[in-house]
Amino acid sequence: MWWRSGVLAALLGCAVTGAGLATPPAAGAATGPARAGASPLPGAAPGARAIAEGVAYRVLDVPSPRGTARVHLVSVDLGVARVSAGLLYPGVVASRARLSALADGAGAVAGLNGDFFNLSESQHPGVTPTGAPVGPAVAGGVALKGAVPRGQRFGPALPPGTNTRMVLGVDARGLARVGELALAGEVRTPSGVLPLGGLNQYALPVGSVGVFTRHWGAVSRLRATCGTDTDRGAPCSAETYEVRLRGGKVTAVSDTPGAGAVAAGTQVLVGREAGARRLRELAVGDRVTVTHRLVPSGADTGSAFRFAVGGFPVLRGGKPLAGMDAVAAAVRSAAGVADGGRRLLLLALDGGAAFRSGLTVVELAGLLGDLGASDGVNLDGGGSSTLVARTGGATAVRVLNHPSGGAERPVPNGIGVFVRP
Repeated sequence: MWWRSGVLAALLGCAVTGAGLATPPAAGAATGPARAGASPLPGAAPGARAIAEGVAYRVLDVPSPRGTARVHLVSVDLGVARVSAGLLYPGVVASRARLSALADGAGAVAGLNGDFFNLSESQHPGVTPTGAPVGPAVAGGVALKGAVPRGQRFGPALPPGTNTRMVLGVDARGLARVGELALAGEVRTPSGVLPLGGLNQYALPVGSVGVFTRHWGAVSRLRATCGTDTDRGAPCSAETYEVRLRGGKVTAVSDTPGAGAVAAGTQVLVGREAGARRLRELAVGDRVTVTHRLVPSGADTGSAFRFAVGGFPVLRGGKPLAGMDAVAAAVRSAAGVADGGRRLLLLALDGGAAFRSGLTVVELAGLLGDLGASDGVNLDGGGSSTLVARTGGATAVRVLNHPSGGAERPVPNGIGVFVRP
């Protein structure tokens, strides 16, 4: 197949342009020799440059039926004791910032944009877009949010057998893996126990109750009651209710989901349809207990994730998933797991005019496989595709690819690479 011949040639150092660190690299550009101590990218042609111990960067030009796709690749050796990966985000779920600012603020040496997100609300006039991501998110072992219903997601159509709960992350053993995280939780009220349908999500399942915590942010919670499990553009629910809890007691109720930051120690329950009717049974002063956690589910039997970001699965066991779109090409970002989880591959396609034809998700999966990945996910693309890193001994990151919109698009999260002193 075309991508196999192209990438294998790249890995052998043939028929590709290998660029050194640049900001952003121009087509065919090359830089001077790597700094002392630089190590080559494992499995790639000579010309990779070290960002830090265990972290290397390379540019590959990969042919496609539509032209050349320029690939910006960072390889992360998680087997190096000082190297780790974690979630980059603005401190709350419903917020966005430039990836470079997120990376510098967290002290990351490199970073890649993350999950698809709720960018606009043209289908629901008057409803504030949340900027919140689609899938689960975990930072520092803390569950930040759950996955929205399948019909509420943004991004390409999911391959058969996959869902919005899929994530890429690093587990308690320090190994990268692609897995699945399901929300497990309940709401205990004086009249009984309700299953918890959402955690800090921009969309709740029809008929459910979701909880919003300090991790949500200050954006209105109204969007959580719009659309349905199968139709993101369906009207907002006409039957909603909100309950505010403090210290395990109901302190306030409202017919409409509100806005504003949720203080530490406070929880806000939002119900729609049947969930709203159950919440209406509560009165100020009632005792209510809410529990929630994200647990590995489906075929994922690995240990708990230390960090996780939602991702669109494209590669499993070294093979592209069946049923993916082989026609629509775009500028894309992706992350892959190699060497049994000891190596993490982060890549973004260049969005410059000469390379904007991009790749299909099938081609992207093949590319990840030829770079040595066993499993991989497609992340948000187009104007969101951004790869940043510290170059030439700098103390701040630079954007390494050309974002297709001409400048960095604020994003809700990303994958950060960290190297301890």
